[in-house]
Amino acid sequence: MHTPTLGFGLRDKVVLVTGASSGIGAASAAAFAREGAIVLAAARRAAEGEAVAAAIRADGGQARFLQADVTREDDIRRLVETAVADYGRLDVAFNNAGTDGRFSPYIEQDNANYEQVMNTNVRSVFWSMKHQIAAMLKSGGGAIVNNASMGALIGFQNAAVYVASKHAVMGLTKTAALEYFPQGIRINAVLPGIIDTPFQDRVWGDEASKRAFADATVAGRSGTPQEVASAALFLASEHASFFSGQGLVMDGGYVTQ
Repeated sequence: MHTPTLGFGLRDKVVLVTGASSGIGAASAAAFAREGAIVLAAARRAAEGEAVAAAIRADGGQARFLQADVTREDDIRRLVETAVADYGRLDVAFNNAGTDGRFSPYIEQDNANYEQVMNTNVRSVFWSMKHQIAAMLKSGGGAIVNNASMGALIGFQNAAVYVASKHAVMGLTKTAALEYFPQGIRINAVLPGIIDTPFQDRVWGDEASKRAFADATVAGRSGTPQEVASAALFLASEHASFFSGQGLVMDGGYVTQ
């Protein structure tokens, strides 16, 4: 029988994780559940999302899957309303869903790619925090963690739209943190570098390119989804009670070079 570690003090907290069907989202949903949280795992892909929730339950955790497209505000509103209606509150949200879009030279970027990336990476976070904060204000506070990427700090060739979207996520994070920390809502972000996930496999396209980027980190390797999940747990927990408006970078030392 699985026994929660309770190291982060998240037992019975109601936690929403978006983009939970694979990678960082799936690892984070499982990590929150291992700490005793009640996890709402949200994603577009139903089969994969159901499998994540089922695996958590098989390990003794509490989880259910909610299908949602974060580019639709109505879907985001429904996620928050479900948490409040079924559990009385929303304590923690990890806004993890995102996309890389299409990487190409700046002058070859088009409006279709711009809209896709901004809808998924920026508008979704804007709408998510809008509805999550409103619910948390009614229940006395909470914690929000956004997935911003180390692309929020630096530029990358051929990734103008993606980089702009992640800078925007940090802008939303900092502004909302300023407004709502006094009311008991902490809002922070994780900024992962290269992480060994299906998302990164799509970004790099081949193992050699992915390996070369990992080798360029000080650590000399890719990170793991579990390492990002641990950072999200920390920021969501009372161990981070004096943190708000911050971006926690986990990039193997890449941006310090």
